[in-house]
Amino acid sequence: MPVIDEGFLQHTHETLHNLRGHGAVCPIRMPRGTPSYLVTGYDEARSLLSDPRLSKDNRGAYDLMAKKVGPENINRNFGQLLGAHMLNTDPPDHTRLRKLVNKAFTSRAIAGLRPRIEEVATELLDAMAEHEQADVMAAFAGPLPITVICELLGVREEDRGEFSGWSNTMLGAGAIEDVQAAVISMHTYLVALVAQKRAEPGDDLLSGLVLATDEGDSLSEDELVSMAFLLLVAGHETTVNLIGNATLALLRAPEQRAKLAADPALMPGAVEEFLRFDGPINIATLRYTVEDVEVGDDTIPAGEFVQVSLLAANRDEQRFPDPADLDVTRAAGGHLAFGHGIHYCVGAPLARLEAEIALNGLLARFPNLKLAVPEEELVYRTSTLVHGLTKLPVVLA
Repeated sequence: MPVIDEGFLQHTHETLHNLRGHGAVCPIRMPRGTPSYLVTGYDEARSLLSDPRLSKDNRGAYDLMAKKVGPENINRNFGQLLGAHMLNTDPPDHTRLRKLVNKAFTSRAIAGLRPRIEEVATELLDAMAEHEQADVMAAFAGPLPITVICELLGVREEDRGEFSGWSNTMLGAGAIEDVQAAVISMHTYLVALVAQKRAEPGDDLLSGLVLATDEGDSLSEDELVSMAFLLLVAGHETTVNLIGNATLALLRAPEQRAKLAADPALMPGAVEEFLRFDGPINIATLRYTVEDVEVGDDTIPAGEFVQVSLLAANRDEQRFPDPADLDVTRAAGGHLAFGHGIHYCVGAPLARLEAEIALNGLLARFPNLKLAVPEEELVYRTSTLVHGLTKLPVVLA
């Protein structure tokens, strides 16, 4: 049985391509030993992402995990500390939770953020321009979405550095003790932040959620803290890695970069291609079968974890011709980088807008941008969820 290990995470596309030779669905073992089924085919992934026979209920997932790896190997209380959010629920709870945040992330609402996103991007690019070299991840791809989502939610500027560190640790595959410490720190901080918003509400999304009531239904305290966690982490991690991966893709494909430099109006469509070509999410958040599910010629039995690889699905040659080639003029609609179905990423409009502004700004300010290190020195994060670089050193001149 193939195992998702460090080699997988550092050479993800190559490994997924090879695993597709086992079929669109194959048994695998996750980094911490959990047996699962990996889905790599586009049609199969799209179908399963919206299949009600696959549950995302957090409580049921822990029951199944205890059965698979033994109750002594999991900490249910720790694992559920920040888990009462909409990505870990099924309808009707998911429907209720999502309805409370949908209006904040409409395309129209996000469009109103354009001037502020452009302002933040310009400030970061100005700071980069004072140096001959920079790390795109630390100097630009990271700070831009973190600043925007923290302002949107009302997180103080002095707290953003710690928050980013906790997020990196929690999404990684490092020592379980480090992950637990990060979760506890994040939870403690968010409980205090929610209390602050309740005492002194401001003109921000988190204050709105604290006060929100929708047809007589509001968020419980656990749901509120978990939702703040989800919006903060998902609200920046996707865009951080979208910008980083797209920048590297353009450094590797100068002819595609030249097309965008010559016609910035291509950027909105190019962002869709970046999402398809090397998206920020590798394996979608956890799902498990509640009954037998037929997938093509295979059957995934009830009571099994299912890992849907969005990266693999978006490079399925049955759906996208020449999928390993970057083409900024490609009609890349229909990709699964933001998922599919009722759990489709609520922050997709924000990620798209931030990436468009960031990449146009980066190309315009630094037309001769190039890698400062050999490609083989680039390292990817040790995470099965997010797909992104730890650093992207570049020469700016």
